[in-house]
Amino acid sequence: MAGVEVSVEGLTKSFGSQNIWQDVTLTLPAGEVSALLGPSGTGKSVFLKSLIGLLRPEQGSIIIDGTNILECSSKELYEIRKLFGVLFQDGALFGSMNLYDNVAFPLREHTKKSETEIRNIVLEKMELVGLLGAEEKLPGEISGGMRKRAGLARALVLDPQIILVDEPDSGLDPVRTTYISQTLIDINAEIDATILIVSHNINLARTVPDNIGMLFRRKLVMFGPREVLLTSNEPVVEQFLNGTMIGPIGMSEEKDEAQMAAEQAMVDAGHHAGGVESVEGIIPQMKATPGMPVRQAVARRQERVRHILHTLPESARIAIEESFADIDMAESFTDNLETVSFERSDEPLETV
Repeated sequence: MAGVEVSVEGLTKSFGSQNIWQDVTLTLPAGEVSALLGPSGTGKSVFLKSLIGLLRPEQGSIIIDGTNILECSSKELYEIRKLFGVLFQDGALFGSMNLYDNVAFPLREHTKKSETEIRNIVLEKMELVGLLGAEEKLPGEISGGMRKRAGLARALVLDPQIILVDEPDSGLDPVRTTYISQTLIDINAEIDATILIVSHNINLARTVPDNIGMLFRRKLVMFGPREVLLTSNEPVVEQFLNGTMIGPIGMSEEKDEAQMAAEQAMVDAGHHAGGVESVEGIIPQMKATPGMPVRQAVARRQERVRHILHTLPESARIAIEESFADIDMAESFTDNLETVSFERSDEPLETV
């Protein structure tokens, strides 16, 4: 079952007099992996909760499968929520239940399946996230990474068309974060689900999503295909994706011009501004595990990028064209390897 498109227009959310973000407009393409980035405190998790109706924005619309969830009835919202699977930061597991019962919980609550059917589904999803054999363990007996994977298995048991993932790297080391990321890519390859990841992890942002969005100063700075964001010269996007001090993001989120000038002067004088290693061109995207179906999202995204390529700055256009050429070359090489056949000869090898 393929994922569905999520369309957000003019969304504004406040808590009392505090404006969280305003006039947010974006579309999560059906069947693609998207990531929403931004410094801590910019309302990324608030946006996630708004998409499933846990929080209600004051203005705008959220269209899911043709229904505006800000105007629909409680019954319609209940049906829309069945399209979702959600992985919260801490996994949100029931501490008194073992992992099997935690994963089975949505099936027992929302379906009339037999225990035999439930068992087959639960074990299938636990195998998918690498937890087969840990069914009897309690959440308190396992690591944070295992709790995350159990939460992901539970999010998948109803075969959702939209998967929301809140800070998958929270509390995890880089290796476990990569395993979670690979699992999400594989799930997208297998069921073509629409996935939105909320994160501030730079490596995840660079390598996992098909589309990237950036929240800053109560606004959506940019949203679009990964190639466009990774070649962007928008200061806040460039600073965030490189993890450097130089740029408009500061400890209190915003900097004034004097602070930015002072920090630039320090860099000019040889002071290290932090950040991750600079990489020439566009960093390759994580691929599905060998043996998985081809991710259809990649071709759809690249087609959209080709349509807008002529509108981008020359430096971005060149970098994107080079990355596409590298991909085409790699795919051609792989195809050639698969079609090569070697004939067995009974003739002895000639010796020198």
